[in-house]
Amino acid sequence: MTDQPSPRTNRLHLYAIVALVVFIWSTAYTLMYYTVYSGGFPAEWIPAARTVLPALAITIYVYSRGLKLPKLTDIRWLWYGLMGILGMTIPFLLLAKGNEHGVESGMSSILTNGVTPLMTIVLAHFFVASERLTWRKTIGFLIGFVGVVFLFMPEDLGARLVQGWDAQIFILMVALSYAVAAIVAKKAPDTNASVGAAIMLVTAAIAALLMAIPSGMPSGDYTGGVLLALFVLSVFSTGLSDILYLKVIKMSGPSMIAKINYLVPVFALVFGMIFLREEFSWRAVAAMMIIITGLLIARIGENEKW
Repeated sequence: MTDQPSPRTNRLHLYAIVALVVFIWSTAYTLMYYTVYSGGFPAEWIPAARTVLPALAITIYVYSRGLKLPKLTDIRWLWYGLMGILGMTIPFLLLAKGNEHGVESGMSSILTNGVTPLMTIVLAHFFVASERLTWRKTIGFLIGFVGVVFLFMPEDLGARLVQGWDAQIFILMVALSYAVAAIVAKKAPDTNASVGAAIMLVTAAIAALLMAIPSGMPSGDYTGGVLLALFVLSVFSTGLSDILYLKVIKMSGPSMIAKINYLVPVFALVFGMIFLREEFSWRAVAAMMIIITGLLIARIGENEKW
């Protein structure tokens, strides 16, 4: 008779994975800003740099398990391929473009992790029959929207927009792309998790290369730090995080991912200040708290567990 892990052991295991996911997702924003803005790596090549190696690795993993990718005529290529493009290729490019124009890692994280669920709430009302807007979701969305507007206002709270708002639009488009990807994921046909992830990454990598190649090969003399950051973004921030993401959902359900998204901007702000010397901003912190409050209100009454 084999001993089964105790509930406490399982919970500690889950919390350890959650902590690792928060760390990986938070530092990804720091690494992206360092690679593109400080290191000068072209934004057009960021999606390819982050997806090609993981795509090769997971394809090998799928076949090593005795599985195989479906035929190209299989409908799953459409659904999961779309998820790969909307959830990786496009947002990786837009995030890099925002960083290239000076949007710092903390700001990028707040906009991405705060606005994505807000947009998902609205899109789900129109495209997912079981997730219609309720009065709580509506109030939560409006409060979150106020937080986003507050984030775009200057420190003195004047009527003008904060400097660099046009660059921050890139990050809002990242959130929109993630939100659409989430809706596609809700409607996608069931498939093996490894096969689905492989389709997503293979499609994302091909699309990323098709976008990057016309811009010419990266020709800069990049430092070892930039190359190391690119390796970490590829192997850990894209590859390992996808595996841990699926493991968290399997162990605790999708609600835990929402809670992780509340923590990521906090740590991204801290890491940005420590490693990139980004300035502390009370406005950014206040906007983040308003957005999180709105999201918490929108989720009241949902069946969640820690």
